[in-house]
Amino acid sequence: MKVEDQIVFTAHHGSWKVADRLIDMEDEKVAHFLASISNTVNAKIPEYLTEVMNVAGIMSLAEEIGKKDLSDAIVALKSPGTARKLGALVFEEDKKLRKHLVDVAKAVLVREVLSKKAPVEYPEEPLSEVRIVFPYNEDHVNFTAFHLSAEHGKWRAVRRLIIDDKTPMADVARLLASINESIALKLPVYAGIDLKGIDAWFGEFKKVKKAGIPAVVEKYKHFPAENYAPDPFQEHAKVYALRKALEKIGLPLDVPAKSLEKYLEKK
Repeated sequence: MKVEDQIVFTAHHGSWKVADRLIDMEDEKVAHFLASISNTVNAKIPEYLTEVMNVAGIMSLAEEIGKKDLSDAIVALKSPGTARKLGALVFEEDKKLRKHLVDVAKAVLVREVLSKKAPVEYPEEPLSEVRIVFPYNEDHVNFTAFHLSAEHGKWRAVRRLIIDDKTPMADVARLLASINESIALKLPVYAGIDLKGIDAWFGEFKKVKKAGIPAVVEKYKHFPAENYAPDPFQEHAKVYALRKALEKIGLPLDVPAKSLEKYLEKK
């Protein structure tokens, strides 16, 4: 049976009810739809982490660091002092498990701090309506993508979690993070964002230490997005430039699904 080319995102849990589908798989429409899904899942991740970390405390720390300018804020985010503060905000005594949660908490903190200073989200609105019938009666989060394209090859992705009383909320966060990671890999393909070019823009930087952070930030500030993406996706390219700049510094922009997976495996 041939599966129809489509991208579907549905979420049904508590008051969160969203369901939408894209069947017109023209590149630009795919990219915009993926961006909306990414914004949707990233906004929800912190809500599903409250059982394993003090999210309110992380937001308070973000507010404190957010008073600094961009360069100083990134220096603060990278500092050992901030790592220690995050360590005190996760609900885990085991050192190895705590490290996984601190990695997650750091990504939440980075995204929150930088959201006031740089584009961390795409310009599209998050999904907020129920436009199609839910594929499952149970509470769930579901992301499905099927696309066979002469230009881009075959893409098949299924990220799905049925949620019941025994489901750890951190597992929902893990799934949402995994969806975001899948989209981060695929969006540039459909948006025509030149990732190799963005890599090259920051190519002079290797492992950046504290003293080198301002130079990376300056390079980011002068990133000419118009050279690396078509007009509708220049703001998206700026997000990828920020992600690359942070990668050079050793900071995450995205909550790492693998860290949550490893934490949940050992619990």
